[in-house]
Amino acid sequence: MNNEMVMTKETSAKRKLINWIGLLGILALLSYLAALIFSPLDFPGYNWMEQAASDLSAESAPSRHLWNQLSALYDAGSVVCATCIAIFVSEKKISTKLFRLGIYLFTIMNWISKVGYQMFALSDSGKDIAGFQETMHMVVTALVVVLSIVSLIMLIVSGCRHKEVRGIGIWAAIALAMMFMGPIGMGAFPEEYFGIFERFSTVAAVGYNAVLGVYLFDGFRKAQEKT
Repeated sequence: MNNEMVMTKETSAKRKLINWIGLLGILALLSYLAALIFSPLDFPGYNWMEQAASDLSAESAPSRHLWNQLSALYDAGSVVCATCIAIFVSEKKISTKLFRLGIYLFTIMNWISKVGYQMFALSDSGKDIAGFQETMHMVVTALVVVLSIVSLIMLIVSGCRHKEVRGIGIWAAIALAMMFMGPIGMGAFPEEYFGIFERFSTVAAVGYNAVLGVYLFDGFRKAQEKT
């Protein structure tokens, strides 16, 4: 019992600040889910099964203030967590160049998502894409989707080739499957269910960031057991 307590203290002492920041990924996920679940309560007539999550944060949306409050940890935490993950894998030379490139692209995606959606929030919730603001919102979405898919494919390939990152590759495959469930579901089911399948795509990226945060907290298995 005493030996276990000593080992626990030693493990905790070895964790640096950058490892503890990995927990922000989990907090960011919880913050995002809270915004998804509770913001519609401040949006009369909002149908979460039919409407996009971005409608909740549109400039004209009555739920915008509540969304900003509930998603505050998500807005800051996801980018900080992803950035620290990229720094950690770079400094510790985790796995291969392909793996690290996948992490870097996933981090860039988080930054584009954070900055792009704040700069180009939808001006009117649930309205057609017409003006410059809405068009740029869709451009940001396209960049986020492309970078997400490319980075996840890189991480999946790395996981298949190298057992030390196999778990990360498996989680990447799950996240990618969830992302594809979005457009597949939107095409296969009536428009009334657009919101359900759109959420598969949005939650996938936030959830995967939380998974990587857990790996960061664990020091990517103590930097591959000091290689």
